[in-house]
Amino acid sequence: MHTQHTILTIAGSDSGGGAGIQADLRTFAALGNYGTSAITALTAQNTQGVQAVHGVPPAFVQQQIQSVLDDFDVHAIKTGMLFNADNTRATVEALKTHFSGRTMPPLVCDPVCVSTSGHSLLAPEAIQVLIHELLPLTTLITPNKSEAELLLSRSITSLEDMLEATKDLIRLGPKAVLLKGGHITAKLSDLGRLLSAHPEARVVRDGMYGDKMEILAVNGPQFEYLVVDVLREADDSVTVLARPRIDSSSTHGTGCTLSAALASALADGNTLSEAVMKATAFTHLGIATAYTNLGSGQGPLNHLHSVAQLSVPPRTPGNPYPFTKLLITGSAAIWKEYVEHEFVQLLGKGTLPRASFVQFIVQDYHYLKYYARAYSLLAAKSPSFSRIGSATQTIGHILREIETHRAFCGEFGVSTDELESTPESAATTAYGCYLMDIGIQGDATKLLMALLACLLGYGEVGLWLKASASWVILEGNPYRRWIEDYSGAEHQAAVRAGLETIEEAAASNPPSPGLLAEWRAVWDRCTKLETAFWDSALHLKN
Repeated sequence: MHTQHTILTIAGSDSGGGAGIQADLRTFAALGNYGTSAITALTAQNTQGVQAVHGVPPAFVQQQIQSVLDDFDVHAIKTGMLFNADNTRATVEALKTHFSGRTMPPLVCDPVCVSTSGHSLLAPEAIQVLIHELLPLTTLITPNKSEAELLLSRSITSLEDMLEATKDLIRLGPKAVLLKGGHITAKLSDLGRLLSAHPEARVVRDGMYGDKMEILAVNGPQFEYLVVDVLREADDSVTVLARPRIDSSSTHGTGCTLSAALASALADGNTLSEAVMKATAFTHLGIATAYTNLGSGQGPLNHLHSVAQLSVPPRTPGNPYPFTKLLITGSAAIWKEYVEHEFVQLLGKGTLPRASFVQFIVQDYHYLKYYARAYSLLAAKSPSFSRIGSATQTIGHILREIETHRAFCGEFGVSTDELESTPESAATTAYGCYLMDIGIQGDATKLLMALLACLLGYGEVGLWLKASASWVILEGNPYRRWIEDYSGAEHQAAVRAGLETIEEAAASNPPSPGLLAEWRAVWDRCTKLETAFWDSALHLKN
């Protein structure tokens, strides 16, 4: 069970509820922690902008902070809009006084200077107080492009500029800097150039498809631009975090939410890099799942997307296949072993021994009988006409695939009588019986796990071979037709239908952690059985 920690936010109030202490307290609660607050200023604002700001007297700011710290064991602190020099000094004085002679908990400073709508939220004279008095107390500062430019008195226009800026920002006194890149346009090529010039930097790609996820990348949305954040720590280590840019107008309160999530993660005992990865992922998903009908201007993000504690992330336009991605990521090693099997590589080069391919195609023919029966069970178990239709459509695809296998066998000198009379190999029987066993257990989604490891895996193999032009040989390859079939339109259409079916099943019946573990175990088992199937053909095991 999550241990609840107490966090103090020192910031302004947003009457529209999307930013400021309202966003902070909502974020703390969503992440399982308890929020306290000291208000530095009141604002009259909504999604269209800030209409007025009324500062709280410095002495009262200090009194609020002292009141909270005198009573609560605070595990992290964040500052947001401090309004002016006097309130900034009051904040510093309150923290220094209370923590004199003892260790201050992690302090996250969000140097709020200008609102999204362009309204000034920090008086110019307060900048120097923030730099000289607050930053030396700070664990992590989280400026965006405009704020970093204001602190450094220079422009930042590229990822290289961002990396250099973090060096100078950390010299101002904080233990670490997270320079946010939401206002800098970046492409994959820009990221590649940065990492090529700085191989020492650690890169975290969040929300992008990883190795052996071509079926997701091809069928999912294509992105051109990235958001790149740069974390530099006191030991000069650098982490570059990149994720697809979301085209959204619901970004009001993003900076407040991120810094609050950072304070929450640090309160929970995470390292700086762990906290940044968790907080940026939380904020990104908040934008992706944002409300679209709140206000008529720059709307707020969704701070409560994690409250349901879902085992599977929600589907979003930028991540339409979260469940499948979860399955592939969780079994990355065995999935890669399956998709990049030596059998597949030799097939792509055209050097696979003829006898191995003949055994494979004959045994796959027998396996497809089990596969069609299992899909018939899935149709019987399906809760809706659309799911019944999808399963039935796949059976039709299997029947056409069986005819393709008969044709392949004819090309390789195997008659229909020989095809039917050849006994099943141990690998075929093991896999087929496992499918039928899962099919009669009663859980339709568990049966989907078993079936889709094959459908999606062959789709991934087809796309991998198609994309690997440097070593795959098609001209004169005796197995060219097989490659083209599984990378071709019909099988990839079946892959898309399978993706939609599995994602709909997971979304309509969100699994508990225990049920999710069962589903993943079936997926893993079938991925291993697929690998054993390749092994059997390659080494001619009966």
